[in-house]
Amino acid sequence: MKSKAKILFLASRPKFLLASVSPILVGSALGFAAVGTFNFILFILALFAIMLLHAGANIANDYFDHTSGNDWANKNVTPFSGGTRLIQDGILSPKATLLTSIVALAFGSVVGLVIVVMTKSVFILILGLIGLLGGFFYTAPPVRLGYRGIGEFVIAILFGLLPVYGSYYLQTGAIDTTPILPAAIVSLLIFLVILINEFPDLNADAAVNKKTLIVWLGINPSIWIYRIVFVATFIIAAVMLTRTLMFFAALLYLFTLPIAVAAVKFANKKNLTTPGKYQANQTTILWHSIASITLTLGFIISAIRIFAA
Repeated sequence: MKSKAKILFLASRPKFLLASVSPILVGSALGFAAVGTFNFILFILALFAIMLLHAGANIANDYFDHTSGNDWANKNVTPFSGGTRLIQDGILSPKATLLTSIVALAFGSVVGLVIVVMTKSVFILILGLIGLLGGFFYTAPPVRLGYRGIGEFVIAILFGLLPVYGSYYLQTGAIDTTPILPAAIVSLLIFLVILINEFPDLNADAAVNKKTLIVWLGINPSIWIYRIVFVATFIIAAVMLTRTLMFFAALLYLFTLPIAVAAVKFANKKNLTTPGKYQANQTTILWHSIASITLTLGFIISAIRIFAA
């Protein structure tokens, strides 16, 4: 039983769940800075809900990338792409994979409904439904968002804009423009994580007509997109420096510049097309993680300074 539980846990790709935790941390801290109070119960429930939905979506992706032949065609599997390989290695059956996905999504939905009942918010209900359906139909037919040239943008919304806004709303009860800039940074960073992890999958994705940006545009244009987005995040941070509420978050984010520069340096054609080279993937994920922490800490510092005065 312990072995089966461990396998099911690994199927959720736990090391990638930070991608869903990060926007909740940023949005919640921003909400705390905006109003000076913090609803810990709603914060914990939001974390559980999004992590369960994320886990369910990850497992569903394994199943539907199996049925499409994508993961079977992938001969360049890395620690960051190509799925868990549990189906391909005969460790977990396709049926068990799909069932596990449905269970995780169901539990995430239940936690989400608890939040809706507590807040009586249609806004949260809508965000939850978008997250649930978007995660499942990222690879599930007939929609297959990740196969239609918009997958990276969908992920940027599902793991950036929407959860930052949702967690901000849970702390403030407000729907306003305050979260736009930090949400944009979180969205762009997860966009880069997805983009960089698609390079090793290029041949497999092309073989099953999965139109990622790299398949659609090619390697060199995609590298330039990576560089442009890198610059855009720091331009947004520079704008945030002009706003009292966001000053410390932006200032701390600027300290991620050395990591970001290293990520851009590694994101070159030679590294991205050579099997066994993962520096760009590792550094981009590290950048995303540290950036989320710096933004969160910056908003907490702002809250302390504003409301302790």
